[in-house]
Amino acid sequence: MTTRWVAGHLPPAFAREARWHTLAFGDLQVEVPRLDAPAMRELARHVAAAGREHLKPLAVSTVIGHVDRAVARLLDPQDPYRREADALLPRVTGLDAGMVSLALTGYLKTFRAPQLHRFVAEDFANPKVLDEFQPAVKGGLVRALGPRLLAHSWAGNVPGLPLWSLACGLLVKAPAIGKLPSAEPVFASLFARLLAEVHPPWAGCLAVLWWPGGEPEPAATLYAEADTVLAYGGTETMRQLRVQVPPHTRLLAFGHKLALGLVGRQALDAQRGPATARLAAHDVARYEQQGCYSPHVFYVERGGRLAPREFAQHLAGELANLQQRYPRRTLALEEAAAVARWRDAGQAGLGEGDAWIADERGAWAVSYADSFRPLAPTAGQRCVQVVAVESLDQAVDALAPHAPFLQTVGVAVEPAALLPLSERLAAAGATRICALGGMTAPEAGWHHDGRFNLLDLVRMVEIEQGAERSAERYAPYAQEET
Repeated sequence: MTTRWVAGHLPPAFAREARWHTLAFGDLQVEVPRLDAPAMRELARHVAAAGREHLKPLAVSTVIGHVDRAVARLLDPQDPYRREADALLPRVTGLDAGMVSLALTGYLKTFRAPQLHRFVAEDFANPKVLDEFQPAVKGGLVRALGPRLLAHSWAGNVPGLPLWSLACGLLVKAPAIGKLPSAEPVFASLFARLLAEVHPPWAGCLAVLWWPGGEPEPAATLYAEADTVLAYGGTETMRQLRVQVPPHTRLLAFGHKLALGLVGRQALDAQRGPATARLAAHDVARYEQQGCYSPHVFYVERGGRLAPREFAQHLAGELANLQQRYPRRTLALEEAAAVARWRDAGQAGLGEGDAWIADERGAWAVSYADSFRPLAPTAGQRCVQVVAVESLDQAVDALAPHAPFLQTVGVAVEPAALLPLSERLAAAGATRICALGGMTAPEAGWHHDGRFNLLDLVRMVEIEQGAERSAERYAPYAQEET
């Protein structure tokens, strides 16, 4: 039986302007709203005006309070919004329902009030600059102002991703219009509606709708009206955006990235080795390696009590266990073909000492290389490579060509090795170094791709010290010099 669900969020005055497009996910049909260019222009101006009235005058602590109330409801398993998310996200993504629910809960917990205050404190030594002019260290006063209108272009590879940019935009008091991803139109729709319910004046400060990727209109119309465009996606999406976004609009683009794991010999004894493999397996299985922080290769150091080949075997065993608990989603034809090509190439390229460990039904695969292999992405979908190295330095030395695409490195090393290794990884281009098991769950306030979450969104306005002194001349209490 086919189920129909209506996505998106538009201010009430624009609901009748929408045309509707159907996105099909098996027996679920999702209706997404779209507007033509003239209606998009009017929507952009309406949202910006509503933001001036109902969002920008609020204290940042008040904004955090409203977002926290919305997130608290999504963390409540009995709340209608959370129940709808739990029911719909597995159907549109194909991901296992248990995995989606577990990962979503962990993700949402990083957007509670204490964590949101950390977001702000990470970028602003004095968060009150978001509310009013504050004393500057050098003298004078300074104020941070968010965009008059912020446009979001979201990717659909990871469920819940829009929460990140929506929350960041709200923290700098930016009214927003977001483009729903065709692959996952549910979460942004639910969150925008929930925010409007938690704080009704925000109903006009946010809009969430859809248009085909690559279509020049109404995208160009929106981007011409916005101060800033915050975009996620692959290389082709970034190319299109650079054409559509005019020079006067700031483009903050987060494109394709690579992640990897490094396992030191100290993590490879009889007790810690299997536990480390378990953590690595969770990083691989969560979101089926679709995130920019998902590992595709683990470099494993020789010299531990557990050999790299044995680590690969433990990793395979853990992936098999996860397949029983959280089955991999059914692949689309193109995805299945990519996995088949990677498996064929991997098996054909096995050398002396190499090994191939895989599920006979194709649900996961571990390719073990007994000699060094350069970093390269796999086909994803729980396909991973384990490479033996004489030292972790050997792996880091080979990362330089990938510097523009490096992001997360998960590490399992002793304390004495952590800082020296991190220095070398930073020089090679990595922007996030974390523990294995936490690769797909960044901490609140992390610097996405090495950038600021909030500072990149604002413009700083300064009142120079000289202007303060000059104003004193015209005060009613000023006395003329004799």
